[in-house]
Amino acid sequence: MTDQPRILADSKRDSLRARIEAAERRNAERSLADNARAAATAAADYTRAHPLAVIGGALAVGLAIGLLTRPGRRVVSSAATRATAGVKTLTARGGSQIGTLLGKAAVGYVMALIDDAVQTARTGQERATELGDAASAQARKLKSGAAQAAGAAAEKSRAMARNTRSKAGRVVNDLRTKTKG
Repeated sequence: MTDQPRILADSKRDSLRARIEAAERRNAERSLADNARAAATAAADYTRAHPLAVIGGALAVGLAIGLLTRPGRRVVSSAATRATAGVKTLTARGGSQIGTLLGKAAVGYVMALIDDAVQTARTGQERATELGDAASAQARKLKSGAAQAAGAAAEKSRAMARNTRSKAGRVVNDLRTKTKG
Protein backbone atom coordinates (compact mmCIF):
# COMPACT_ATOMS: atom_id res chain seq x y z
CA MET A 1 0.00 0.00 0.00
CA THR A 2 2.95 2.37 0.51
CA ASP A 3 4.08 1.83 -3.11
CA GLN A 4 0.96 3.37 -4.63
CA PRO A 5 1.33 6.88 -3.05
CA ARG A 6 5.02 6.79 -3.95
CA ILE A 7 4.20 5.97 -7.57
CA LEU A 8 1.61 8.75 -7.66
CA ALA A 9 4.11 11.22 -6.20
CA ASP A 10 6.75 10.15 -8.75
CA SER A 11 4.34 10.51 -11.67
CA LYS A 12 3.13 13.91 -10.44
CA ARG A 13 6.73 15.07 -9.99
CA ASP A 14 7.64 13.84 -13.49
CA SER A 15 4.56 15.53 -14.93
CA LEU A 16 5.40 18.80 -13.17
CA ARG A 17 9.03 18.58 -14.32
CA ALA A 18 7.91 18.03 -17.94
CA ARG A 19 5.57 21.03 -17.78
CA ILE A 20 8.33 23.24 -16.35
CA GLU A 21 10.82 22.15 -19.01
CA ALA A 22 8.26 22.75 -21.78
CA ALA A 23 7.58 26.26 -20.46
CA GLU A 24 11.32 27.01 -20.26
CA ARG A 25 11.81 25.82 -23.85
CA ARG A 26 8.94 28.01 -25.05
CA ASN A 27 10.43 31.03 -23.27
CA ALA A 28 13.91 30.36 -24.65
CA GLU A 29 12.59 29.88 -28.19
CA ARG A 30 10.47 32.98 -27.97
CA SER A 31 13.30 35.22 -26.84
CA LEU A 32 15.75 33.72 -29.35
CA ALA A 33 13.27 34.20 -32.19
CA ASP A 34 12.52 37.76 -31.07
CA ASN A 35 16.24 38.57 -30.88
CA ALA A 36 16.86 37.08 -34.32
CA ARG A 37 13.96 39.04 -35.82
CA ALA A 38 15.18 42.28 -34.27
CA ALA A 39 18.76 41.71 -35.50
CA ALA A 40 17.56 40.91 -39.02
CA THR A 41 15.37 44.02 -39.10
CA ALA A 42 18.21 46.24 -37.85
CA ALA A 43 20.63 44.80 -40.43
CA ALA A 44 18.14 45.32 -43.24
CA ASP A 45 17.42 48.89 -42.14
CA TYR A 46 21.14 49.73 -41.94
CA THR A 47 21.77 48.16 -45.35
CA ARG A 48 18.97 50.22 -46.90
CA ALA A 49 20.24 53.42 -45.25
CA HIS A 50 23.96 52.88 -46.03
CA PRO A 51 24.40 50.55 -49.03
CA LEU A 52 27.87 51.80 -49.98
CA ALA A 53 29.18 51.40 -46.45
CA VAL A 54 27.93 47.80 -46.39
CA ILE A 55 29.55 47.03 -49.76
CA GLY A 56 32.80 48.71 -48.67
CA GLY A 57 32.76 46.82 -45.39
CA ALA A 58 32.21 43.51 -47.18
CA LEU A 59 35.09 44.27 -49.54
CA ALA A 60 37.37 45.22 -46.63
CA VAL A 61 36.49 42.05 -44.72
CA GLY A 62 37.07 39.96 -47.85
CA LEU A 63 40.44 41.65 -48.44
CA ALA A 64 41.46 41.17 -44.82
CA ILE A 65 40.50 37.50 -44.86
CA GLY A 66 42.28 37.07 -48.18
CA LEU A 67 45.44 38.65 -46.81
CA LEU A 68 45.36 36.34 -43.81
CA THR A 69 45.47 33.25 -46.00
CA ARG A 70 48.69 31.93 -47.52
CA PRO A 71 47.48 32.24 -51.15
CA GLY A 72 46.41 35.83 -50.50
CA ARG A 73 49.82 36.75 -49.15
CA ARG A 74 51.45 35.06 -52.16
CA VAL A 75 49.33 37.09 -54.57
CA VAL A 76 50.24 40.34 -52.83
CA SER A 77 53.91 39.41 -52.73
CA SER A 78 54.02 38.45 -56.41
CA ALA A 79 52.14 41.64 -57.39
CA ALA A 80 54.64 43.76 -55.45
CA THR A 81 57.55 41.89 -57.05
CA ARG A 82 56.09 42.41 -60.54
CA ALA A 83 55.47 46.11 -59.88
CA THR A 84 59.04 46.59 -58.65
CA ALA A 85 60.38 44.66 -61.65
CA GLY A 86 58.31 46.81 -63.98
CA VAL A 87 59.75 49.99 -62.51
CA LYS A 88 63.30 48.60 -62.81
CA THR A 89 62.65 47.58 -66.43
CA LEU A 90 61.37 51.04 -67.19
CA THR A 91 64.50 52.55 -65.61
CA ALA A 92 66.81 50.19 -67.53
CA ARG A 93 65.19 51.15 -70.85
CA GLY A 94 66.09 54.73 -70.22
CA GLY A 95 62.67 56.05 -69.29
CA SER A 96 62.38 59.56 -68.02
CA GLN A 97 63.52 60.26 -64.51
CA ILE A 98 60.13 61.70 -63.62
CA GLY A 99 58.46 58.52 -64.86
CA THR A 100 60.89 56.44 -62.83
CA LEU A 101 60.28 58.55 -59.71
CA LEU A 102 56.53 58.35 -60.22
CA GLY A 103 56.76 54.58 -60.68
CA LYS A 104 58.83 54.17 -57.52
CA ALA A 105 56.45 56.46 -55.60
CA ALA A 106 53.46 54.46 -56.84
CA VAL A 107 55.10 51.18 -55.83
CA GLY A 108 56.00 52.65 -52.42
CA TYR A 109 52.46 53.92 -51.97
CA VAL A 110 50.94 50.57 -52.94
CA MET A 111 53.35 48.74 -50.63
CA ALA A 112 52.38 51.10 -47.78
CA LEU A 113 48.70 50.39 -48.51
CA ILE A 114 49.37 46.65 -48.50
CA ASP A 115 51.29 46.93 -45.22
CA ASP A 116 48.41 48.90 -43.72
CA ALA A 117 45.92 46.28 -44.95
CA VAL A 118 48.01 43.46 -43.50
CA GLN A 119 48.33 45.30 -40.19
CA THR A 120 44.59 45.93 -40.16
CA ALA A 121 43.98 42.25 -40.87
CA ARG A 122 46.25 41.27 -37.98
CA THR A 123 44.46 43.72 -35.70
CA GLY A 124 41.14 42.26 -36.83
CA GLN A 125 42.43 38.77 -36.14
CA GLU A 126 43.50 39.83 -32.64
CA ARG A 127 40.10 41.42 -32.04
CA ALA A 128 38.38 38.27 -33.25
CA THR A 129 40.49 36.26 -30.82
CA GLU A 130 39.59 38.65 -27.99
CA LEU A 131 35.90 38.41 -28.89
CA GLY A 132 36.17 34.63 -28.99
CA ASP A 133 37.80 34.61 -25.57
CA ALA A 134 35.12 36.92 -24.19
CA ALA A 135 32.37 34.74 -25.66
CA SER A 136 34.04 31.67 -24.20
CA ALA A 137 34.22 33.28 -20.76
CA GLN A 138 30.56 34.29 -21.00
CA ALA A 139 29.61 30.77 -22.05
CA ARG A 140 31.49 29.34 -19.07
CA LYS A 141 29.65 31.78 -16.81
CA LEU A 142 26.31 30.80 -18.29
CA LYS A 143 27.17 27.13 -17.98
CA SER A 144 28.08 27.60 -14.34
CA GLY A 145 24.85 29.49 -13.67
CA ALA A 146 22.84 26.80 -15.43
CA ALA A 147 24.56 24.09 -13.40
CA GLN A 148 23.79 25.97 -10.18
CA ALA A 149 20.17 26.46 -11.22
CA ALA A 150 19.87 22.78 -12.13
CA GLY A 151 21.39 21.80 -8.78
CA ALA A 152 18.98 24.07 -6.93
CA ALA A 153 16.04 22.70 -8.92
CA ALA A 154 17.15 19.13 -8.21
CA GLU A 155 17.46 19.90 -4.49
CA LYS A 156 14.01 21.50 -4.45
CA SER A 157 12.63 18.48 -6.28
CA ARG A 158 14.21 16.13 -3.74
CA ALA A 159 12.85 18.23 -0.88
CA MET A 160 9.40 18.20 -2.47
CA ALA A 161 9.60 14.42 -2.90
CA ARG A 162 10.60 14.00 0.76
CA ASN A 163 7.77 16.29 1.84
CA THR A 164 5.29 14.45 -0.38
CA ARG A 165 6.53 11.08 0.88
CA SER A 166 6.14 12.27 4.47
CA LYS A 167 2.63 13.59 3.87
CA ALA A 168 1.63 10.44 2.02
CA GLY A 169 2.96 8.35 4.90
CA ARG A 170 0.89 10.35 7.37
CA VAL A 171 -2.21 9.97 5.21
CA VAL A 172 -1.64 6.22 4.97
CA ASN A 173 -1.16 5.99 8.76
CA ASP A 174 -4.33 8.03 9.30
CA LEU A 175 -6.25 5.74 6.97
CA ARG A 176 -4.90 2.67 8.79
CA THR A 177 -5.94 4.05 12.17
CA LYS A 178 -9.38 5.00 10.85
CA THR A 179 -9.95 1.60 9.27
CA LYS A 180 -8.82 -0.24 12.43
CA GLY A 181 -10.92 1.84 14.78
